[in-house]
Amino acid sequence: MAIMGTAVAFIIGFQNNATYNRLWEARKIYGAIVNSSRTWGMMVKTFITNKQAQQPLSDNELKAVHGRLIYRHIAWLTALRHQLRQPREWETMSKNYNIEYKKFFTVSEHETSLENDITFYLSAADTKYILSKQNRAVHIINLQAEDLKELLNRGLIDNFRHIELQRVLSDLYEHQGKCERIKNFPYPRQYATLNLYFVWLFVIFLPYGMIPEFEKLGHYMTWLTIPFCVLVSWIFRTMDKIGESSENPFQAGPNDIPITALSRTIEIDLREILDEMNLPKPIEAKNGILM
Repeated sequence: MAIMGTAVAFIIGFQNNATYNRLWEARKIYGAIVNSSRTWGMMVKTFITNKQAQQPLSDNELKAVHGRLIYRHIAWLTALRHQLRQPREWETMSKNYNIEYKKFFTVSEHETSLENDITFYLSAADTKYILSKQNRAVHIINLQAEDLKELLNRGLIDNFRHIELQRVLSDLYEHQGKCERIKNFPYPRQYATLNLYFVWLFVIFLPYGMIPEFEKLGHYMTWLTIPFCVLVSWIFRTMDKIGESSENPFQAGPNDIPITALSRTIEIDLREILDEMNLPKPIEAKNGILM
């Protein structure tokens, strides 16, 4: 039993390490999205000017251009988080124990539709165009690229600044692709399934290994097998569940990367770059869970 327990512990350790790496990679990706978003806001505000414009814009018109590009970026964040929170067959939030746990937190992407959420940030024409596409986030960035090309033709940005802004859009595509890689490729089922089988085999055979050991302490000490088996079984099963809870960092669960809160933080930062005063409030944790 000692050899079997050691083997199962190594297997669970491998699983937990692999699933934590998925969780941590997802967090690093969204950290990069935060940084690229702030860079986008700064560049839009400072790069798009009348300095080389063929027909200079008024201050209000220039602010409208800045606002359009920044608000469209917030729409991209909104579309991305809605896409990442769509359920997949292999995710675990549909299991009974997770359904019961859902009463302790709210997933805003499941409460409102994407159409309702992005209408505030896009024009009516852009909204209609985006909602006609499958991967909405991809086409929002494409709209940004088309807008930059038009600004270049009008002389509101020069070639160098156009290249720099396009580089940020390329970075955003890369961040989105990395998120989709984690979302659409599950932790390999052969590892997850075999881990569960090994844990249950260990739990079933554990009493047969413990009874002889406690019997060495005296005939009347064998009853200790029950509490110790329960304790050891609980430890191994809990370790297995910890790994399972980290497998899918975008499944709208309590252990998710808080992409809704991060998106709100980015929105506040970008709208402050536009010198807006009427800002949304940061999203706070509910029952200790930040989504």
